[in-house]
Amino acid sequence: MTTPRVFIIRHGETEWSLNGRHTGTTELPLTSNGEARIRATGQALIGEDRLIAPHNLAHIYVSPRQRAQRTLELLSIGSSCEIPWKANYDHTSSTKPRTDANIEVTEDIREWDYGDYEGLTSKTIREERQKRGEGGWDIWRDGCPGGESPHDVTKRLDRLIRDIRNRFHEAAAGKPKGEAPACDVLLVAHGHILRAFAARWIGREIHDNPNLILEAGGVGTLSYEHHSIDEPAILLGGAFMSDVVENAKDDVMKR
Repeated sequence: MTTPRVFIIRHGETEWSLNGRHTGTTELPLTSNGEARIRATGQALIGEDRLIAPHNLAHIYVSPRQRAQRTLELLSIGSSCEIPWKANYDHTSSTKPRTDANIEVTEDIREWDYGDYEGLTSKTIREERQKRGEGGWDIWRDGCPGGESPHDVTKRLDRLIRDIRNRFHEAAAGKPKGEAPACDVLLVAHGHILRAFAARWIGREIHDNPNLILEAGGVGTLSYEHHSIDEPAILLGGAFMSDVVENAKDDVMKR
């Protein structure tokens, strides 16, 4: 039976992600180490016998920020569809098309707008608030002055989740694998927004966000229990090679 999935990938390492500075609207390139790690991630996790099977991707959402778009390029998924930022696309990192998934740049998955806290570390923010007698700071509870509140983030993420479920998951969930359309979805974005997305995926309030961590270049998987779109879940692990194993058994039996 088919269980649709959402793969979330945080962009590769930048200088600000290295030193913990909040990076929302600021455009920063990936470090050379960040680029190398994303290439390795693509080679290790993307393929028909790997975690992310390109033929089963129905859609790819990517943040408007260049660091996220560069990360998608370096993963070398190989979409046959148009790259929205064509002028900036590095064709040397492309491969023969392996998926017909459309690539959509959406503001709904851009990083949290940090407003007055852009470029600051959490330590600096808390120290400055303490000097002003404002108490501690928790982004999930307090949001960012001049930027977004948890309510703002929740609103756009819930819109994106509805879009994914209505357009790609509802028609495939619970159907025999041979009858289900391509239904997996890939998001390439940022640390805070993807952690918030995972919380909203399972119906948790952002202010009560579970302690989820997604390192630069990290990959996570969201799905459902019992093949049911009404039972969203975070997939901690799975038998990602099961189809390959079954196919191998079939080949042996035919000999």
